[in-house]
Amino acid sequence: MKKAKTYKSDAFAAIHQTVSDMHEAGAVSKQTMRRFDESCLTPVHEFTPEEIRALRDREEVSQVVFAHYLNVTKESISQWERGQKKPAGPSLKLLSLVKRKGLNAIA
Repeated sequence: MKKAKTYKSDAFAAIHQTVSDMHEAGAVSKQTMRRFDESCLTPVHEFTPEEIRALRDREEVSQVVFAHYLNVTKESISQWERGQKKPAGPSLKLLSLVKRKGLNAIA
């Protein structure tokens, strides 16, 4: 199963797809492909507990509502905001998208 990729824009998605096809054909090296991944894909940022709380406050939603959008439990949001646990994987990607584009981007 392939992981869905989130691009900075539609233009970056088209560029990345073209270079990816060239990589599969052997015309682009693995190293060059990694550079395109870094430049075209939405960057993932490590969030501090304060940043997570500020992001939720900016979107004016409760922990329960925020958890629903991120497809995690309310307890996870609470633990992230207290620094007991850190978001990882898909949650980090979704938080990065919410930071850049707002909660409606993942609604």
